Amino acid sequence: MNEIVVVGASLAGLRACQNLRRANFEGNLTLVGEEKHLPYDRPPLSKTMLSTEQDPGELSLISAPDLAELNLNLILGSPATRLDTEAHEVTVGDETIFYDGLIIATGARARKLSKSNDTGGIHTLRTVEDSLAIRSALQSSSSVIIVGAGFIGSEVAAAALHRGCKVSIIEAGAAPLMRGLGYEVGSACGRLHQSHGVDLRVGVQIRNIYGSHTVEEVELTDGSRIGADLVVVGVGATPNTEWLNDSGLTIDDGLVCDTNLNVGVAGIYAAGDVARVPNQWMGGRPLRTEHWTTATEHAALAAKNLLQPADSTAYDSVPFVWSDQYEDRIQIAGDTNDFDEVSFLMGSAEEGAFVVAYRKGERLAGVMALNSMRPFVQYRRLLMAHGQWNQALDLAQELNG
Repeated sequence: MNEIVVVGASLAGLRACQNLRRANFEGNLTLVGEEKHLPYDRPPLSKTMLSTEQDPGELSLISAPDLAELNLNLILGSPATRLDTEAHEVTVGDETIFYDGLIIATGARARKLSKSNDTGGIHTLRTVEDSLAIRSALQSSSSVIIVGAGFIGSEVAAAALHRGCKVSIIEAGAAPLMRGLGYEVGSACGRLHQSHGVDLRVGVQIRNIYGSHTVEEVELTDGSRIGADLVVVGVGATPNTEWLNDSGLTIDDGLVCDTNLNVGVAGIYAAGDVARVPNQWMGGRPLRTEHWTTATEHAALAAKNLLQPADSTAYDSVPFVWSDQYEDRIQIAGDTNDFDEVSFLMGSAEEGAFVVAYRKGERLAGVMALNSMRPFVQYRRLLMAHGQWNQALDLAQELNG
């Protein structure tokens, strides 16, 4: 194998390149990216980039010397538009690039509101340009509406509040993060917003948006209206797979992979937000996971399996994600979607610090912690060891003293 192409120049794509070089791949390595920027870290876009005057240059994922050492053929500012698996060619602009091996890491893009039309003052957040535009708008806005109380929406709400804005969150579900954490824990996260003075509206959606050139007011499905200078939409992401539509690869809420991250064609693997992968730890059902940690794990595994297909390793990892909101940190590990019981093992929502565990059958399925980092680490280790529910209860008793 002498020609490897990595499509997608964000976290997963860059880490794939780094892992290929660490594994002593000395051939030609091409990294293709739609954005003009060198790979940068996205989590700060909804946090420090909005709450401070942070320089976007600080988000770079690699230093200039380390980038030079990778010896990449960098093609930035131009997306891949087609994949021909028979000819082993990726089309980028007017150029076709031959590959022996290919890693697809084209990520996802933010979903937009169908009702937004061309009204100004309505933003999504995915790129550094998005973040800078929202930051600029926050400096001149007094009233901000966040659509969606997921991690992105919640982090933007915290940044807007820090900027002195009046903040409202519109959430279609009965509680924030309910789909991922359940109603009880989602409601506890909702109280976090309310304790900081955010106007949280649940069980409603936007019916209409009013404003001549830029947004001035939104009407909700319950008939109420809220004035706003700025609307930020955080309602999920859509995987970037359109360029693969005539490739013959299987697309179903992402690029469908086997447990080794292979896409069904020899020499082609996927990684990061675009990949729908069976996770052995989760029981092997295909999942598309938009987590920073998952992107780095996928990148390492895709690189390894591409170079050593006869000795492929299955993806087997405890999912992990975190979110910083206000002065608080939320951490989640394991499977918090499919459970038989949820229980507060330490602290309480009223205390503003707790650990919640999720039971599936006799095993510990997942854990969520608010401002409880040390005990969370111990529960995450228990999940990695496929711990049982009674072990989780015993650990709680030990930690509670």
